[in-house]
Amino acid sequence: MYTIRFNFEQKGLEPRTFEKVEAGQTLLEIALKNDIELHHNCGGVCACTTCHLYIEKGMDFIDEITDKEEDFIDRAVNPRLNSRLGCQSLLNDGNGVIEVVIPDQTQFLGE
Repeated sequence: MYTIRFNFEQKGLEPRTFEKVEAGQTLLEIALKNDIELHHNCGGVCACTTCHLYIEKGMDFIDEITDKEEDFIDRAVNPRLNSRLGCQSLLNDGNGVIEVVIPDQTQFLGE
């Protein structure tokens, strides 16, 4: 089981923490189940960059990045070394703490 903390770059959004999160889910799925708006224009199939996020802590608990995901991250707004796509960030079996930063989602309002 995991403890996951979602932090937000968008002003006015307070961090949210969820405990006892089961493995086998993506960070996108976890966000959506908990009413956190994380855009996913392609439906979560690794065909866009709108669910781009930053893993601040706990990268070892998430599936390794694929070449396809890496290609899309290169096209994301402000990619960093700790960038991942929420739809591809599958929690492995185990337990620990994961901290995520969701970029300001208002950047996609015009799309």
